[in-house]
Amino acid sequence: MPLIENLETVRLESTRLILKPISLDYKEEVFQEFTDEITTFMYPKSAENVGETEKVIKTMLQQIENKTDLVLVILNKETLEFLGICEVGAIDTDTPELGIWIKKSAQGNGFGREAIHILKDWVDKNLEYECLSYPVDQRNIPSRKIAESLGGKVFCEFQRTNLSGNLLDEVEYRIYK
Repeated sequence: MPLIENLETVRLESTRLILKPISLDYKEEVFQEFTDEITTFMYPKSAENVGETEKVIKTMLQQIENKTDLVLVILNKETLEFLGICEVGAIDTDTPELGIWIKKSAQGNGFGREAIHILKDWVDKNLEYECLSYPVDQRNIPSRKIAESLGGKVFCEFQRTNLSGNLLDEVEYRIYK
């Protein structure tokens, strides 16, 4: 369970990044950047229109209000450019789940690793948990490296079909405090 009262006010910073709660202000960027290519190894699928994206963001805002998930936009600290989204879901359980995506044009710069490290630091200070879950498709090497950089160890392997109809071959990392 979260030890923090108001998730809507969370703001995390690192040398290069600002992480703050998702808002409808980012619906256009999310719609444009959360593409079929980005979702190749993810469970969700890209939105067909900006209205779908708005509906998803409204659900995320409700989850933040209900204190079940914390969904944050990742911004370049210097320019405030939208870079992607990271989240910790199921924060009201013993095994919250970390997730992240970085837009294509910003990949390869270490933003994902930096964002997840800031988020994990916040989680360690603000949530009571047994371990963190980090599910990732085995073929998504950059994302696997993020989990491993946090000391994550493969807990189990499984397959599931994502919302685009593609088979994911996943490993679930467990990450401890």
